[in-house]
Amino acid sequence: MNAQNFDASGIILINKPRKMSSFSVVNLVKKTLGAKKAGHLGTLDVEAEGLLPVAINSAVKLFDHFLKKDKTYTTKIKFGEKSVTFDLEGEIEKVECKKITKKMLEEVLSKFTGEQNQLPPSYSAKKVNGKRAYQLALKGEDVVLQPKKVTIYSIKVLRELSENFFELEVSCSAGTYIRALARDLATEFSTCGVCYDIIRTKCGDFQLKDAFTLDDLKAGKFHLIAPETLFDYPKILVEKESSQKLLNGAKIFVEKPDGNYKIYSNVFLGIGKIEKNFLKLETRLF
Repeated sequence: MNAQNFDASGIILINKPRKMSSFSVVNLVKKTLGAKKAGHLGTLDVEAEGLLPVAINSAVKLFDHFLKKDKTYTTKIKFGEKSVTFDLEGEIEKVECKKITKKMLEEVLSKFTGEQNQLPPSYSAKKVNGKRAYQLALKGEDVVLQPKKVTIYSIKVLRELSENFFELEVSCSAGTYIRALARDLATEFSTCGVCYDIIRTKCGDFQLKDAFTLDDLKAGKFHLIAPETLFDYPKILVEKESSQKLLNGAKIFVEKPDGNYKIYSNVFLGIGKIEKNFLKLETRLF
């Protein structure tokens, strides 16, 4: 690996550590590889860890393809404690709380599954009048956020760790805040709750077990996922002249059914779409 000239494009699955922002991880990946461009495919909180897909070079154009991918998390929630951030980033305070059993928790979970309007935490990356909500919250300013429609597919109680302390697994749509779920579950029991752990284990088809640590990356021990392997579309091979037209934004005539296709010339060009026998390059990856 030549860290001064990393021209390859693709996705690296990173196991993001705690206490590090997604932005910082991306910058470290970019600097370590010597890549021209890098971007993450879905933010993780500073206190969260786990799967962070990082797109390298032209693969950053795949952001829109992965923005709405479903996610899976494990989290440890302690009821009877509160934090302004709903996690360990804020100062922890004890609050009144009755004893909550595993059975009691399982009995209310159905109320929190399905499509719903979820209010994001004030300490979040959501923008309010052009500024991040957490930046306003840190200044003590009022943060008014609007509920966002999300879907929680399932919540499982994996184990009871100690009194009022549980480990859960949550499968949900993109945009779901696990910290907000902890808040809402605690409200159901007339108390507060804090996330002691948030670990993302899945993002679309990507899994944490396939991710690399930052130490692996620095040692050159990583695998770059080629963009063309991420799409289960038919292939189209075009001539050099046609490929140049596509790369310049023009359409070409192709006698094939409407739909999405992987376009190749001598190399993989990107993802195209055919409508009424005309092919256009929608996402250029070359």
